[in-house]
Amino acid sequence: MFGLTWFEGAALVVIALLVFGPEKLPQAAAQAGRTLRNLRRMANSAKEDLQSGLGPEFADFDPADLNPKNFVRKHLTADLEDDWNGAASAAALATPAYAPSSYAAEAAEELGYGEIPPYDSEAT
Repeated sequence: MFGLTWFEGAALVVIALLVFGPEKLPQAAAQAGRTLRNLRRMANSAKEDLQSGLGPEFADFDPADLNPKNFVRKHLTADLEDDWNGAASAAALATPAYAPSSYAAEAAEELGYGEIPPYDSEAT
């Protein structure tokens, strides 16, 4: 629960009892629950408004993708996983790793979209 241990949760309950008292604690908890529910409802409606305003081109848009971790995972590592799982072209695999630099420059110009460049053992 939110990264809290049992001890920290119990400490929060004790602090809440001391601050609100046993009479007002159920009312405060109910109000906190309503507030969280309203915030979640507003966030969901804002997300739906954003998706409907962007149009059908962005039907798969998820605001969580704007988080840098998710953005990198989705746009960079997904392509790498596809390439490693067999999407490599035969031309990229046929280029020798010991090719001279002029040959490597020519091969880099001939690569098409989505093709993997040749492996260069000196670059790693």
